[in-house]
Amino acid sequence: MPVYLLDANTFIEAARRYYAFDLAPSFWNHLVRLAAEGKIASIDRIKKQIEDGNDALAQWVKDGNMVHAFASTEQDDVIAAYREIITWVQNNTQFTNAARARFANDPDGWLVAYAKAKNYIVVTHEVVRPEAKNRVMIPNICQQFGVPFVNTFDMLRALGVRIG
Repeated sequence: MPVYLLDANTFIEAARRYYAFDLAPSFWNHLVRLAAEGKIASIDRIKKQIEDGNDALAQWVKDGNMVHAFASTEQDDVIAAYREIITWVQNNTQFTNAARARFANDPDGWLVAYAKAKNYIVVTHEVVRPEAKNRVMIPNICQQFGVPFVNTFDMLRALGVRIG
């Protein structure tokens, strides 16, 4: 059974737009249930990024929702995968120095590394942009390293989730 690994933007976009807490509480209940069932997860660095916000989503995470679903990136296989990814990005002249620096300080590389190490599917709203120079896109990294990726809606369909 595949496990889906959620990027920060899957939480942030949902909370700020189409699945706002007051409009679609069932979406958030589904996330908690799917996490408890081991079907979805995220990583500690995404949790920190969300908690650094000052909004309802940050509070939702701080309140312990999905607490066990935010996996530690301090694992040998994840660190090894991250080294491989960050080396590729740093050596890739397609990206600007600013893009490489941003990527090095962002959880995105760790997300893809975790998915690569654990054979998970990345869930992100980013799209492939082969020409991107000013930003290292998650799907581009996924393609480079053979990591599958989908968007939130494809994940929900695959998991049979109905919001309503």
